[in-house]
Amino acid sequence: MTTLAQLKAGQLAGITRLDLSCGLTEFPREIFELADTLEILNLSGNALSRLPDDLHRLPHLRVLFCSDNAFTELPTCLGQCAKLSMIGFKANRISQVPAAALPPQLRWLILTDNCIRQLPEALGERPLLQKLMLAGNQLEQLPRSLAQCHNLELIRIASNRLTHLPDWLLSLPSLTWLAYAGNPVEMAVQVQADDTTPNIPWGELALADVLGEGASGVIHKALWKPQALPVAVKLYKGTITSDGSPLHEMQACIAAGRHPNLIKVQGRVVGHPDDQAALVMDLIEPSYRNLAALPSLASCTRDIYAPDTRLSVDVALRIARGIASVAAHLHRHGITHGDLYAHNILWNATGDCLLGDFGAASFHAVADTVETRALQRIEVRAFGVLLGELLERIEGEPVDAALVALQARCCQPDVLARPGFEEIEALLHAICNFD
Repeated sequence: MTTLAQLKAGQLAGITRLDLSCGLTEFPREIFELADTLEILNLSGNALSRLPDDLHRLPHLRVLFCSDNAFTELPTCLGQCAKLSMIGFKANRISQVPAAALPPQLRWLILTDNCIRQLPEALGERPLLQKLMLAGNQLEQLPRSLAQCHNLELIRIASNRLTHLPDWLLSLPSLTWLAYAGNPVEMAVQVQADDTTPNIPWGELALADVLGEGASGVIHKALWKPQALPVAVKLYKGTITSDGSPLHEMQACIAAGRHPNLIKVQGRVVGHPDDQAALVMDLIEPSYRNLAALPSLASCTRDIYAPDTRLSVDVALRIARGIASVAAHLHRHGITHGDLYAHNILWNATGDCLLGDFGAASFHAVADTVETRALQRIEVRAFGVLLGELLERIEGEPVDAALVALQARCCQPDVLARPGFEEIEALLHAICNFD
């Protein structure tokens, strides 16, 4: 981490990214001395409540992070920054978002975990808007102008006060990843309780190494002592994430039930000394690995694959068929995953795969209504993106024209004209000719 002393001493000339987290209460004016090169400015984790009116003096600024500060209003100076495209003000105390605060090149806006009740109509007048993170606010409605945002692909509106999902939202031609759990519209859905999931006392578990940590919790390797069984234990955090509530994620994991392409839930943990929520799950074999990495600042909504990721036709199709099958299973149970991405897929060399991370999952009615079909077909577009990525990485073999046509159908702009996952499963079965 760069130090304030280095900045004040003039030792950072020529840098393109500056990260400062040192209890700042005022914006250091020395930052303007970096104006010729600075593109990414991260001031998260300070005590800032305002930015200078002349912030536009940083003409190359593209990315600004000011999360975990003390802002109560999104600064209007942002709107004067000609190249600013990514703004992150998560976990402040923001209640006001002026139209003047939205820069013309806005592509990615993060306002998670604030106190926002209303957004300006000007938000829909930003044609490049692609990613919108609004979970954990007090929104009762969304600006109708967002219907104009034909490039908008990812919306996180979980844990707000929305009583319905507007028709225009469900017909956005590029919308691919939608999370809306924890709103009245979603909580009104009757979720079938899974009474078969056993309770596992905390005292029966011996935790070992940390296997991984995400926004919603920490996963440990553990031993379930009475069964002498190595397992994974996920301890859930209580804070709002960019996707929504971690406890809602736990509920969705349980409601999803059993499927060969899901990580098996062994039970809920009870009796944790701090009453922390946790699940016991199967321990994944070490041969499995993530199919891709998270999107970057540049790719915005697209995963990053290792340059050497190459697949045979058989492996690519096995992955595609497995994900289509588990997505169909979830939809039959009234669940949209909300984050159907390669970075949430574990796979091995033979194409066996597991879909994980239910942090963006939402419940919907199982009745065949226009709204249900639209919600499911939004997720079909996510599958279409994934299928396209898999097809791009097939090496040394021709790609069946039927797969290319299926991928195009899944991503077509007319939401309700996309196929459902049961049809996709049948098409892939015919193409793969699997038993």
